[in-house]
Amino acid sequence: MNAAEQIASKQNAGYRAAGMVEDGMVVGLGTGSTVFFAMERLGERIAEDGLCIAGVPTSYQAAIRARQYGIPLTSLDEHPKLDIAIDGADQIDPGLVLIKGRGAALLREKCVCDAAKKVLIVVDGTKMVETLDALVPVEVLPFASAPVFQRLALLGGSPIVREAVKKDGPVVTDNGNFILDCDFGAVPDPRALEAAIASIPGALECGLFTAYGEKIMVIVGEEKGCRVVSLR
Repeated sequence: MNAAEQIASKQNAGYRAAGMVEDGMVVGLGTGSTVFFAMERLGERIAEDGLCIAGVPTSYQAAIRARQYGIPLTSLDEHPKLDIAIDGADQIDPGLVLIKGRGAALLREKCVCDAAKKVLIVVDGTKMVETLDALVPVEVLPFASAPVFQRLALLGGSPIVREAVKKDGPVVTDNGNFILDCDFGAVPDPRALEAAIASIPGALECGLFTAYGEKIMVIVGEEKGCRVVSLR
């Protein structure tokens, strides 16, 4: 897939997801390029059709982009239950287990995913895999980054601190934490790995999303349309 085909695929997926949002919904807004196409289309529907929605952004970046598209914003404090969420993923296996977090928003994205009745995951076809093997991001309390690093290594991973671009030092998340990108190779049992990481004090969240397959609908963008994958 060349760059132009990938952009077309992402746009098709994002627009398809935006078309599934109904008037009056409260919508979780994920972080990433494919979700931004969904926001673009939602903004058009708001301006042209009078669509009335409210969005809960998962990052400062998502909030800034949503405002640019004219999407009114709210929060989980105001709406602890969401009608729908639109987000992306780094990898998806056949059981609809996800690896997320390339945009360093995994903690808030998991909160929004958990709060939503339905989750639309928008991706291009390169994100669909038979076995998860991408880096697993872990959001870690800076105070505990060294012991968490050691515990992840004991689990068989090779963690590295994610370094910022155009800024010296580590990436600092919207929550004020660090990201450890951990290479576990192939992950045959992502549920067990997610549980093991969750048991480490100071590891606030990881990018494995194993508990939400039943409410996830994956919209896989293709150059001339989309296909939909779900467990139902």
